[in-house]
Amino acid sequence: MPVKPIPDNSSVVMPRLFCRDPAAELEFCKHVFGAVELNRRPGPDGKVAHALITFGPAMLMIESEWPQLPSRAPQPDGSSPVVIFVYVEDVDQAVARAASVGAKVLMPLTNQFWGDRTAWIMDPQGHVWTIASRIEETTEDERQQRLARTYACSKSACGERE
Repeated sequence: MPVKPIPDNSSVVMPRLFCRDPAAELEFCKHVFGAVELNRRPGPDGKVAHALITFGPAMLMIESEWPQLPSRAPQPDGSSPVVIFVYVEDVDQAVARAASVGAKVLMPLTNQFWGDRTAWIMDPQGHVWTIASRIEETTEDERQQRLARTYACSKSACGERE
């Protein structure tokens, strides 16, 4: 039987989140985003060492730190160079769920010029997420005009008085 280089039902790109407590990250993703657990594997100590979850059609791996690998969990200070962007049905509710289980809101809920409502959070394991819901369909022309206004306001401190 021929082997398929890319397995059926597999994402082509799958981020791997390294965690100090993979079981806690797994529960966070399930609670906040409604992620579905496909599998989990224990390490030699019996604790979760690997899990595979889905968010709709996207897949994400949750990993324990491994002594033989250089990858480590992020520092819990919001400085992670990787930010995972995830669309949800109701961003306000997702951010509230995240905060209720210990996530820190790094950037509050904001309506963006491109038509999304977004917030940035740091989960208890130190991973940074942008959570979003589309609230308005916009054209490229509208986005460009709004972006230009945003840049002009940032230069002139729109609405601020001395």
